[in-house]
Amino acid sequence: MRITPRSNRVGRRSRAEGQSLVEFALVLTPLFLILLAIVQFGFIFNAYITITNATREAAREASIYVYDRTLSEGANDAARNAEIRTTFQESLNLLSPSTPYFTTTGTWAQSGDTFTNGDLVVTYVLPGDIADSNPRTGQTVTVRAQYHQDLLIPFISAFLPQDGNGRLVLTGEVTMVIN
Repeated sequence: MRITPRSNRVGRRSRAEGQSLVEFALVLTPLFLILLAIVQFGFIFNAYITITNATREAAREASIYVYDRTLSEGANDAARNAEIRTTFQESLNLLSPSTPYFTTTGTWAQSGDTFTNGDLVVTYVLPGDIADSNPRTGQTVTVRAQYHQDLLIPFISAFLPQDGNGRLVLTGEVTMVIN
């Protein structure tokens, strides 16, 4: 039986361990980036689903709004739009309903039957086969909301469109018929 010097066995083992360490480092880097991408897209998907549901809730609130005959059409539109904004903000759950993520102002800007309040746009459309009425019964209401989501992973954010503040703009839009 031949006895190998101990120093030779140790040298082979440490070289093999060194090779394993290099291979592990080469594999770990792309896996870590993939893991970060999964986390970032999870945050984006969660925000998108929340925005879509909040927009749907706001449009539903607009479609079942009870018209107050003691108020003018403009006052009813203002009350309906305020209810839309409140419902949307309350439905955001854990997302921030305030600036810089979601911007609203105290007043609505009106252009025809389109009302804009920061990142929230409400549009009323009268279909051709429906007679115009003050309660807007039979008209469609479209609620469109934009939410500015933070991008946490700089590597991922380089590949996604961003607004001026470096946030991803997520949009929810729902159309319903007013009852």
